[in-house]
Amino acid sequence: MATVVDCADPVSLLPGMREARAAIARGDLVVMPTDTVYGIAADAFQPAAVQALLDAKGRGRSAPPPVLVPNRSTLDALAESVPEAVAKLADAFWPGGLTIVLPARTTLSWDLGDTGGTVALRMPDDRIALELLAETGPLAVSSANRTGQPAAQTAQEALEQLGESIEVYLDAGATVGPLPSTIVDATALVDASGPLRVLREGVILREALEAVVPEAFAVPEREQEQEPEQEEPEDAAEPEPSE
Repeated sequence: MATVVDCADPVSLLPGMREARAAIARGDLVVMPTDTVYGIAADAFQPAAVQALLDAKGRGRSAPPPVLVPNRSTLDALAESVPEAVAKLADAFWPGGLTIVLPARTTLSWDLGDTGGTVALRMPDDRIALELLAETGPLAVSSANRTGQPAAQTAQEALEQLGESIEVYLDAGATVGPLPSTIVDATALVDASGPLRVLREGVILREALEAVVPEAFAVPEREQEQEPEQEEPEDAAEPEPSE
């Protein structure tokens, strides 16, 4: 039976966090609060655990989960290269609701799904999440809901959707949702082949990003000289809502 931990109760919190850490280490799943919505967490370095996360959501490998990190330095440890503009964004918006897509280090031993060699990274601004991350290290985390259903803003909403597929639910009350994190693709900045792209505008507006790194949104001269690319078809897939 899944364990629900009342994180507002100091008596329950310590053993509950210990149980959550143990579940992650075993390759089981934990639902935890973030500063956006509740998320399903799995050890990012256990492929079976990541697959269990995808199965719990009813999602395939074509929609790999982001990875939450405990601190700013982990960005450099997991990304192959961190452009100056990305470092500025992380300094400005981490911890917080900004997910950054970068090329992943090729030496990492993990399998998050069909990532195309990239990883989506975020440092959440939530005390419970950061305490858990500090103990476990990077976690694959996606919104706590079945695919196609609303992201959970309470542990109870997550429990109703995910049930016994989760080992431990960390209940810290309602999150500030429903808006998810903003996702930016910074892969083109690594080789200066293109500008920063906003894949999903969430809690952080594009204007706020541009105010910090206006140069990252400038189109390189060589790209301006090329013929305009064909527009994506109207039915092009949008990012699945995630934490």
